[in-house]
Parts: sequence; structure tokens; C-alpha cells
Amino acid sequence: MKYITLFIIAFLFWLLLSFSLEIPHLIVGVVIALITSIVFGKRFLKESNKFFQPKRYFWILIYLVIFVWECIKANFDVAYRVLSPRMPIKPGIVKARSTLKSEIGKTMLANSITMTPGTITVDVVDDYFYIHWIYVSSKDPEDYTKKILGRFENYIKRIFE
Repeated sequence: MKYITLFIIAFLFWLLLSFSLEIPHLIVGVVIALITSIVFGKRFLKESNKFFQPKRYFWILIYLVIFVWECIKANFDVAYRVLSPRMPIKPGIVKARSTLKSEIGKTMLANSITMTPGTITVDVVDDYFYIHWIYVSSKDPEDYTKKILGRFENYIKRIFE
């Protein structure tokens, strides 16, 4: 099952890269996806059956909307801080605990935090995320964990766990 899942993902990725449905491109895509799945298949996802659960795709779409919205808000926030004459920043590194268990979920969360302007994931150790934040608004761990992780964590949990 892992090999089939990886083949499908690799072939879809090829289609996105080539952006062509001509026969020669499709043949090359099938060959590359086949080689990729043979070489990397046993190192692929441990639970590839999750790939075939349609409800996860629904949550991915919801997550993408939330992610785009949070990025837009963060862009305006960072622009305000940069353009303001007082430059109201209070940078710091916070330690936030995540409830995610899967490595791919933690990676997705770390990348989501990093791609949101004003925050960057510095390190992930076990369940703890060390995040540099442009404006640390609270010293309460529950409060800043909810502000930083809470907006993405619940959706990522529904997608990957």
C-alpha cells in the first residue's frame, strides 16, 4: 500500500511540475513515479492508509483557508510594526507545548508557524516548540501557546492523526 500511495503522490507532483498532459510527459511521469516508489517506498509513511480517507482532504481545505487568513493578518501586523515610528516590537523566544504525536504533524506545524510572518520555529524538542516571536504579548505559557499553536494545531491533528 505504501508503494501505491507514494506512486500516486509522485505522479501528481510530476503533473504539477510539468503542467502538461501530453503523452510523452505522462510516460516520463509514470516512469519517474515508479522509480521513486521502488527506491523510497519502504521509507515512506508508516500509515499510508490515511492517504485514502476523504475526510482528511476536507480538513486540508479548511486548514488552507485558515492558514491563508492567518498569514494575511500577520502580514498586516508585521507591516504595522515595521512602518510605525515607535516600532512596537517586543521580541523573544517562547516555549510552547504541542499535543501532536506524529512527526509529520509536528513538521507541518513548525513550517506553518515559520511561514507566518512575525514568528519562526527555532527548534522542536519532543513535544516542545521553541518559537521566536516578534511581539511576545504574554508571559503565560497557556496564553501564548494558544495564540501561536492553537490556530493551526487542531486542524493539523485532524489531518495527520
